[in-house]
Amino acid sequence: MKFGILGPLLMEGADRASVPRAPKQRQLLALLLLNANEVVSTDACIEELWDERPPRSARSTLQTYVLLLRRALRRATPHPNTGVARQKLETRERGYLLNVDTGELDLDEFECRVLSGRAALARGDDAEASAQLRAALGMWRGEPLADIFAGPILRAHLVRLEEHRFDIREECVEADLRLGRHHELLSELRGLVARHPANENLAAQMMLALYRSGRQAQALETFADLRRVLDEELGLEPSPRMRLLHQAVLTYDARLDPPVSAAVPLSLDLADALR
Repeated sequence: MKFGILGPLLMEGADRASVPRAPKQRQLLALLLLNANEVVSTDACIEELWDERPPRSARSTLQTYVLLLRRALRRATPHPNTGVARQKLETRERGYLLNVDTGELDLDEFECRVLSGRAALARGDDAEASAQLRAALGMWRGEPLADIFAGPILRAHLVRLEEHRFDIREECVEADLRLGRHHELLSELRGLVARHPANENLAAQMMLALYRSGRQAQALETFADLRRVLDEELGLEPSPRMRLLHQAVLTYDARLDPPVSAAVPLSLDLADALR
């Protein structure tokens, strides 16, 4: 079987999609998938499905949803039978557990690629790190669980997942900058900076990519935009790290030049590089 949460909810098996149509069943399936191979308590399921206003029949209704999910799982198996569905979605003493095998859930494969990419970063192999992290990011089919109404527990999971995705993208951009891929990064960075105008690290990456692409004026404009946003929205000034980068761009500091080759990486930790 195949399950997916890195985009619209996905459940496929027996050469066909089997995602439940009812909103609450889909919501429950999403919760179980985000906690795959772990017991999700009955109380957590009820909180997710009905927040602070569960009906009196919440527990019996939840049991009905589980029964319907098992039917959907049974339809998705190559040789449908009740036993397989019960093994896949187990009832435990105080909750439910969805068993997901290796390779069945896109989130698990995503995390495996991220681990490989970060291991490559740790050993200084930026090319391999970029390849693995880009492959991980390429698994996303859109906003996670874009077609699911998220209750309080799902919302917390989704916030963490989006933050994780954002961190990985930043790491990937840094690796690509060290590889001298500044031209290729400009479009991606423009979109990221537009969505996160107060993020200093993205602004620094954008400034560096612009400067290395021969666009000093635009790099300085990026700093000015950041300063304006920080002042208007937060009442802050750019950090010393950003001011050092701004001065380096103004003075054509040679330490900002592109790496001579991929074998000679340039650290993006500008605070250290410009001391």
